[in-house]
Amino acid sequence: MIRSYVDHGLHGHAFRLFADMKSLRHHVRPDNYTFPCVLKACAGSDHLAGGLQLHGAVAKLGLDTDIFVGNTLIALYWRCGPSSDALRVFDEMPNTDVVSWNAMIAGYAQNGQCDRAIELCEKMVALQKPQPDAGTMASILPAMSNANRTDIHLVRKMFDEMGKKDLVSWNAMIATYANNSMSAEAVELFSGMEMAGVEPDAVTLASVLPACGDLLALSLGKRIHEFIERKRMQPNVVLENALMDVYANCGCLTAAREVFDGMTGKDVVSWTTMISAYGMLGHGTKAVTLFEQMRKSGLKPDPVAFISILSVCSRSGLLDEGKYYFKCMTECYHLVPRIEHYACMVDLLGRSGHIDEAYDFILKMPIKPNERVWGTLLGACRVHSNMEIGMIAADHLFNSVPEQSGYYVLLSNIYARAGRWEDVMQVRNLMMNKRIKKLPGCSNVELWNKVHTFHIGDRSHPQSEEIYEKLDVLMRRLKELGYVAETETALHDVEEEDKEGHLLVHSEKLAIAFVLINTTPKTPIRITMNLRMCGDCHRAVKLISSIAEREIIIKDTNRFHHFEHGVCACGDYW
Repeated sequence: MIRSYVDHGLHGHAFRLFADMKSLRHHVRPDNYTFPCVLKACAGSDHLAGGLQLHGAVAKLGLDTDIFVGNTLIALYWRCGPSSDALRVFDEMPNTDVVSWNAMIAGYAQNGQCDRAIELCEKMVALQKPQPDAGTMASILPAMSNANRTDIHLVRKMFDEMGKKDLVSWNAMIATYANNSMSAEAVELFSGMEMAGVEPDAVTLASVLPACGDLLALSLGKRIHEFIERKRMQPNVVLENALMDVYANCGCLTAAREVFDGMTGKDVVSWTTMISAYGMLGHGTKAVTLFEQMRKSGLKPDPVAFISILSVCSRSGLLDEGKYYFKCMTECYHLVPRIEHYACMVDLLGRSGHIDEAYDFILKMPIKPNERVWGTLLGACRVHSNMEIGMIAADHLFNSVPEQSGYYVLLSNIYARAGRWEDVMQVRNLMMNKRIKKLPGCSNVELWNKVHTFHIGDRSHPQSEEIYEKLDVLMRRLKELGYVAETETALHDVEEEDKEGHLLVHSEKLAIAFVLINTTPKTPIRITMNLRMCGDCHRAVKLISSIAEREIIIKDTNRFHHFEHGVCACGDYW
């Protein structure tokens, strides 16, 4: 009866029944099954004082050595007491089981002590006694956001060594990959889960759908959508928002809007996702209209919604609208701008060519500008060839993030555009002296339910010979239309032919050629990249979209490019 009350959240009833049990009328002595139930009620109601009394009673009866009682005490102290008490109970237990270890790992992870959680997990794996289980995977998950590769390898090792993997284990591993931007690994594991005959639930799909969006894996996204409808998992606002995001990232605005219009209950995230979708694909005016519809619906835009609309205004050149919404956020909704909002405003001003105003805006910010703010300004300086302010922005970046190669490349490009090759070499020598290497280009494309990865100059793919033949044909067609490789920012100390050859084998060009030789005409091409797209590839892909009569969607680290009929929705600014 006590356990039933606790399981249904009726903690007061559980306490009263426990008191009645010990009364003179009944005089039933609690045992090692009773105390865990009542301790759980104390934890559930944040009743630390009651828990301390029970701990004292447990000790007097000699039940504090019982493994079930000990595990519940650990959970109690993590929930409403000092972590030191939880650790003391754990250390003093004569015997521990996997539940004991999981409770400690979960306690550390949920209370922000991620290093301690991972350290305990490593110890558990090393001892191999007890063996990690699905509960261990779930317990360590909160500590795995923004984790390093070594820690992720540890979790994967636990997962691989499990004899029987249940749904919780698969979900935890997929979520670990998804939360650490390892989208290809998340999608690959999801496919493995399907092959193992484990049916996904809403938690699985909520983790893997964003990964599909990151990889522009439209066919998998559609298949998951069909599964959701077949299993009647809607309405589910989390899944529906994730589906919208997949379609938007894949350039399928109509499909995204159909999901949005079909939702029975939209939250701010739903509206924001659709607004961002319009903005990503160059429909700034429609995005602004939708934002106003959200306001009229009675929903209050949150800080993320304002980041979305400010980004839309920036990408669409809506300078006045962007300034209005920044003012509206503070004066109408009394929201305090975050660093992301300031970065959006710098992007808005810089993108429209108001470099001096953007710099003044940074100097007047009430909070310290971070890497993103200065990086946004440096990017605008590259586009508008403002060397003076670009050098100031670069100086701030080199002091704050001296190992970030992308900013050295941006400054180098600014010098190259001005023909200042000595300065270009100085920047590149600085990179060499600091042993900073430019991240090699990498492009992913989904085909045949598999993600194919290409690197610059890649010849490892089984179809490499055909890919390069197709690329040669494309380049000849481009040159017939007047295309000349944009070598002005390429290495100047090599021959012009070498520069052109280097640009020819960029990863996104290889990925496009691969899709062209393996799909039917009119099939859209969707690629995701790990770097900012270079100017030469951008010019080339615009022409390829016209020659091949293909819609080409490329998502780089900076923004979304939607090529069609020789034009890109980014307006040639990225």
